[in-house]
Amino acid sequence: MTDYSREFQLLAAAYAKSGGNPADLQNNQLGLLLISGNKMLTKNEVPGLQIKTRSIPNGVEAEIVLKKNTKLPLPVHLCFGVIPETGVQNIIADFKLEDNSEAKFVAHCSFPNAIKVKHLMKGTVKIGKNAKMEYSETHYHGRQGGVEVRPKMKVEVEKGGSYISTFKLVQGAAGKIDMDYDAYLKDDAVTEMYAKVYGKKVDDIRVKESIYLNGRESRGLAKSRIVLADKAQAEVLGEVVGNGAYSRGHVDCMEIIQGKKARAQAIPKLLVVDETAKLTHEAAIGSVDKRQVETLMARGLTEQEAVDVIVMGLLR
Repeated sequence: MTDYSREFQLLAAAYAKSGGNPADLQNNQLGLLLISGNKMLTKNEVPGLQIKTRSIPNGVEAEIVLKKNTKLPLPVHLCFGVIPETGVQNIIADFKLEDNSEAKFVAHCSFPNAIKVKHLMKGTVKIGKNAKMEYSETHYHGRQGGVEVRPKMKVEVEKGGSYISTFKLVQGAAGKIDMDYDAYLKDDAVTEMYAKVYGKKVDDIRVKESIYLNGRESRGLAKSRIVLADKAQAEVLGEVVGNGAYSRGHVDCMEIIQGKKARAQAIPKLLVVDETAKLTHEAAIGSVDKRQVETLMARGLTEQEAVDVIVMGLLR
């Protein structure tokens, strides 16, 4: 077996653990980009989709372009991973969706054996007029919690465009997460940002989602669901700025604490610049609802099994 084949198989196995279907990694009908450590293993372009990559220190730079009027019926799969126990992965990703294009990107980031791994992600997203992009990112970190993840994204959405993103990390120990997303919207543009993280042990989680409603009748939502157990701690900042006339924004943050040593902080931040803008927020920090736990226990579950069912329902 060649080194490439072995690395591909290891990455495919990690991809499966993060919830992906390994068969998708060899489906030539799907747009695809696989990066293991600091190497691009393979890519697949489909009509209307262009993927260019080049090597950089400890990582890969990728330029992904969806051409004007292209609407992909199937998702584009992205796979990033570090298989060894230690390493640094630096990903610079530039996405451009030209006018009237549409695509869904499904990203899986896997670090199954990490003891000391850094995953540094810096991305820019440019959504053209009336273009639509969905970006779903799921992480698998194994049980050691030896991962440091720092994703930073800058999103620009033109008139009538839409950007919806989901960051999900519920399997394994999160490690250290420092997430920083900024979105800038023009007229009639829409952005929704979702973050779902399950922190355990001594995980340290920081989530910042900022939406700038610069255009008339632009709309934005920053929604986070964080669950903390053991000695994990989290700080969540959801920010919306209403610059555009009749813009609408909402921040929704919920953090659930299990145990006496976990720590949570929620900071909703709203700034209204235009008098016709309307921004709202809701934030809640608490424990798992005892009545729900008791109801599930009455059906035969143990207390921990009941808590797990409630938690996973919140994060699904």
